[in-house]
Amino acid sequence: MPEKPIQGEKRVFMTGNEVVAWAALAAEADIMYGYPITPQNEIMHYWTRMLPKYGRRFLQTEDELSAGFTTAGGVLAGRRAFTATAGPGNTLMQEPMSMAEAMRLPVVVIVQQRGGPSTATVIYSQQEVTMTTLGGNGEGLRVVYSTANHQELFDYTIKAFNTAWKYRFPTFVLGDGYQAKMRESLTMYDPASRGITMVPTEPYVGKEGTPGVDREPTHLRNTYNVEEELFEVLEQYLADYAKAAPEIAEYDAFDTDDADLVVISHGVVSRACKAAVKELREEGYKVGYFRPITLRPLPVDQLREVAGKAKQLLVVESANGQLDRLVKEAIYGNTTEMLSLFKPGVGVTTEEVVARVKEIKG
Repeated sequence: MPEKPIQGEKRVFMTGNEVVAWAALAAEADIMYGYPITPQNEIMHYWTRMLPKYGRRFLQTEDELSAGFTTAGGVLAGRRAFTATAGPGNTLMQEPMSMAEAMRLPVVVIVQQRGGPSTATVIYSQQEVTMTTLGGNGEGLRVVYSTANHQELFDYTIKAFNTAWKYRFPTFVLGDGYQAKMRESLTMYDPASRGITMVPTEPYVGKEGTPGVDREPTHLRNTYNVEEELFEVLEQYLADYAKAAPEIAEYDAFDTDDADLVVISHGVVSRACKAAVKELREEGYKVGYFRPITLRPLPVDQLREVAGKAKQLLVVESANGQLDRLVKEAIYGNTTEMLSLFKPGVGVTTEEVVARVKEIKG
């Protein structure tokens, strides 16, 4: 039996991509399938560097389509399988992820966002929110965690495997190029040392016994003959997701009860927004902070509650309104004034958020 990659807890200083590889090891992932694309490449590099020691596996495929489908195949065989991608690779990944949604396969995907559209920059953006939350044809169901720092990259990579296997929906960890490349301190840990039990995996196919005699037959489909048949299946999927959503949805917030204006952001941008709100509070501005950690499902009830109290909502993101559209849909019918600070493909600083709030407040 290979040794555990992490014994207890330890403080480390490393890049976000290295963090993801260690988190996957800690989560007892069996195999990674992948294809190189910046800025996620080092996830593959660190994983392959460590896998001989810990008895794990890796397959480099010919493209992201293959990486997604082979990850689904690994899950079908009962493996705790994952992949990682970015930008144009994320675009290609949507076809296999759509199949995973149709068949309720608990695949895990790490996305390190880069600028777009197309090749654009290999550096950073938050421009893959719409594609990661709503990608794929039809109306598939998935879970998306948006991380803000290296500690969260570690925590939510582990959590993603448990969420995927518990609820049987594809699960994404949405990072970005900044988090991927920069170095930061965090605490790595063995999940068991914190009372976290990894949800057991099981094969979808190749089970022991005779189907229909010793066990229920496995029936996996992503194609249907008539629309009523598809409708019946989707109704059940939607009901399952609606039941799970309140258990999955997460957020972070403070100073929203008396705030006239609430700053809403996600991911790494929320670091600048958090610091800005604290600074503005010290100067006497009634400003609050709200950050959805799950972009799908969104914490809809909490968003509506915040919108019901505040006079203004300021959505800040490194995209041209992708988070903004999700928020507007969630609070539809609310008359709170919606304001924005959009910087597509560019980072946002604390100073810029402070300046925008002071501009709004005159």
